[in-house]
Amino acid sequence: MKIGVSSYSFSRLLKQGMSYYEACDQAREMGYAGIEFIDLDLQHGRGEGAIEELAGKLRAHCEDISLAIPAYTVGADFLNREGEVARVKGCADIAKVLGAGVLRHDAFWSMPGLRDWRQAVSRIAPAIREVAQYAQGLGLRTCTENHGLIMQDALRVEWMINEVNHSNYGWLVDIGNFLCADEDPAYAVGIAAPYAFHAHVKDFLVKPGAWDAPQGGWFRSRGGNHLRGTVIGDGAVPVRQCVGILQRAAYDGWLSVEFEGAEEVLPALTSARKFLAGLGL
Repeated sequence: MKIGVSSYSFSRLLKQGMSYYEACDQAREMGYAGIEFIDLDLQHGRGEGAIEELAGKLRAHCEDISLAIPAYTVGADFLNREGEVARVKGCADIAKVLGAGVLRHDAFWSMPGLRDWRQAVSRIAPAIREVAQYAQGLGLRTCTENHGLIMQDALRVEWMINEVNHSNYGWLVDIGNFLCADEDPAYAVGIAAPYAFHAHVKDFLVKPGAWDAPQGGWFRSRGGNHLRGTVIGDGAVPVRQCVGILQRAAYDGWLSVEFEGAEEVLPALTSARKFLAGLGL
């Protein structure tokens, strides 16, 4: 398994003026083998005039410092946005410029007028299948993450993958996000592992919903429990157990760190890399 880090982990520093190029340098210095990018934004580049130009320059920079770009992750909502298939195909083109092997896109974020998520999945499955087919022609695989409260449970995402039913479409397994749907991560990763095209590792502090809502960066799970991101290894996610489940399922792809805690970013990412090294990764 190869260990990378998501540009999402640097979000706070990017907002403070760090460039993508500096984030790449920091990732390499901390010992990460790769960096994945999310929804490239020109304001974090060096004056490039188009996303395609930024993607090409980032690829060249990463090649210069021996840092891989395993994935490009983008937002999407095939249920509620017009022209989403064409837009996400364009994102696949950007992933190709980056040299990524995987494009991760969302499915949908809300179900106006619908009560059953299965009905929503049936409506969008042809669109996801079309994107998967297009990306296959570019040499990319596509996947959706357990993400966004509605499509966060393991059995729901498994249902969607089987409904889409395309060999080029799989799962970005985020071992922490299952807590957002109040699922046991080890149980959920056991369901997800056979479908894994890519994986994220993150950690959360958890307080039961019966407690008063804590202050400072906490949010509610679907079931009303309180979560806050933290340094990998310091929270409630059984990281060692989940990594072992992926390994026993013969997953040998990338494990990408996503940090969204209140702690200082660079020390947290350094700690995460050391923690994963302690697992033999």
